[in-house]
Amino acid sequence: EVVVGRLDPRLKLAPCRRIEPYLPPGTRPLGAMRVGLRCRDGQAHWNVYMPVTVRLFGQGLVARGPLPSGTQLMPQHLEVAEVDLAASTDPAVVTTEAALGRTLGRGLAAGDTLRQADLKPRRWFDAGDLVRLRASGNGYAISVEGQALNPGIEGQAVRVRTESGRILTGMATAAREVELVP
Repeated sequence: EVVVGRLDPRLKLAPCRRIEPYLPPGTRPLGAMRVGLRCRDGQAHWNVYMPVTVRLFGQGLVARGPLPSGTQLMPQHLEVAEVDLAASTDPAVVTTEAALGRTLGRGLAAGDTLRQADLKPRRWFDAGDLVRLRASGNGYAISVEGQALNPGIEGQAVRVRTESGRILTGMATAAREVELVP
């Protein structure tokens, strides 16, 4: 769904035979945005920005009722509904598997779309825990154990000391698992 806004009615633009639309650099073509309009053939060359909202609807999870920050999400808290996926740059959570058991980092009102940033990152393991290091590439896969030197928090780097004393850095990906990035 595209909703075109209005230019400021106080603008007095010269007549134009050819108007060229364009997207300003760095514009995300979803959600609230602006489309540039340039006069290329007229008495005077001008340039204005037209407000436009692009909505992209799809299935997503919404809160069934008000949910305070710190709520551990259970099936009764969420339902699938049609949501505006473009309303935020933060991705909507679309599967219950991605949400159940997770903790809310901010409260939601009834009907609010659940977004990735609403969920606290998972803590997969603590500093001192034994973890499995995995690395794979074209034609190889290795796996060794080591001791985590800092907590394994989803989306954050973690340092691990191997049995040989080497310290490697990877990403915590699951319970007591670290993926090494080649």
